[in-house]
Amino acid sequence: MPRKPVLVFGFAMPLPLPLPFPGFKKAEGGSIAMDYLRLGAVLAFIFLIGSTAFAKNQRSDCVECHRKVTPGIVQEHLQGKMAKAGVDCSACHGSGHKKIDDAKLAKMPTPETCAGCHKKQADQFKDGKHNLAWIALGVMPMITHQTTAVAGDGYKGCSNCHKIGAKSDAERAEVRYGNAQCDSCHTRHSFNKSEARDPRACRTCHMGFDHSQWEMWSGSKHGTIWQIEGKWSKRAPTCQTCHMQDGNHSVMTSWGFMALRLPEDDKEWMKDRVTILQALGVLDDKGNPTARLAIVRASKVARLTKEEFQEKRNKMTAVCAKCHGSPYAKGQLDAADKVIKDADKVMAEAISVAQDLYKDGLLQKPAGWTFAPDLLQIYEAKSVVEQDLYVMFLEYRMMAFQGAFHMNPDYMHWYGWAPLKEALQKIKDEAERLRAEKPEAGSKQQGGG
Repeated sequence: MPRKPVLVFGFAMPLPLPLPFPGFKKAEGGSIAMDYLRLGAVLAFIFLIGSTAFAKNQRSDCVECHRKVTPGIVQEHLQGKMAKAGVDCSACHGSGHKKIDDAKLAKMPTPETCAGCHKKQADQFKDGKHNLAWIALGVMPMITHQTTAVAGDGYKGCSNCHKIGAKSDAERAEVRYGNAQCDSCHTRHSFNKSEARDPRACRTCHMGFDHSQWEMWSGSKHGTIWQIEGKWSKRAPTCQTCHMQDGNHSVMTSWGFMALRLPEDDKEWMKDRVTILQALGVLDDKGNPTARLAIVRASKVARLTKEEFQEKRNKMTAVCAKCHGSPYAKGQLDAADKVIKDADKVMAEAISVAQDLYKDGLLQKPAGWTFAPDLLQIYEAKSVVEQDLYVMFLEYRMMAFQGAFHMNPDYMHWYGWAPLKEALQKIKDEAERLRAEKPEAGSKQQGGG
């Protein structure tokens, strides 16, 4: 009688099946059916290994050619999960490029390319602040005075980090490289998730003058524990723990980059904030919104409703409360808010000194400036007072509040709060010197003019 085949792990096998090799025995107390299942599993594993080996031998012409031209790129790609999952070069770069002299036919990836497989993450990213980084850079008045290497596709200065943001279609057409965005964290061509989850992936851009978050975190107790216990530590929160809750790629915080919010219930604090917003050109000298407010809204560098602020704050509090009690977590965040309030008071006083110098004619508005003083001109400022003023805002104030939120008392105090107050005194001294050189201006101010 012919044996009737059955499917075991996708294989058609006759029953009863002869044992395939000496020593293969039915397990004690088991059934012959279980033996067939075990045998099927072995055969399936052998088939899988064979299929993988076959697939490796079927690599595209891209790989074989680029082994000679760019071997490092090929090695990175083949070691990554994408290659092992069967993603070929053409999936991201298209198939137009065939020869060494038509390299420009190779497409350069964009977030839309990545969204083909990672739509959820791409959508989150597009809704977040990193996607707006290029816009935020482009609207800075000082950027128009910079060289291409610093601010353009030379990517040697500001543009190197800000290229994580989306460019316009026209800019993409003009600039071939630096449009992928996602590879700012998942670097090419391995695109490892484990790399982007490591806090060290953030430090290239989140370090230095106006955003020393890496130094603050790595020197805090959180960062110290992570460095001592290793990257598998469950005790130490990393950048991603707090700023990418549950892997969310939007990376938004309650205060935003500039630690500014509207409205503000505290009347004294609101008065100081109006002064700061005037120096940023967001409000005019009468306190009315300017065109820059729309830019602030579009680039999401500030929170402009109570609801938006509170939503982000509640999420952060919930993260902290996983290790600390909720009252303690809330208390620490509230204390950091107070650092901003105190720093804003010092900042507003310094701005007022500069504003009075302009009103009294001791400082002249530079040609082409819409506002004066203008903190967004940064180091293009044309007076000693305004050079000190921009450093107060972009370095000392930043370090004070960022140090507070990143639990680094030394950065908060000696790199932030202390030099903030020192700079205020320097500005007062310079204003006094200018008035001494022009006594009639000083008399005008003393008379309330």
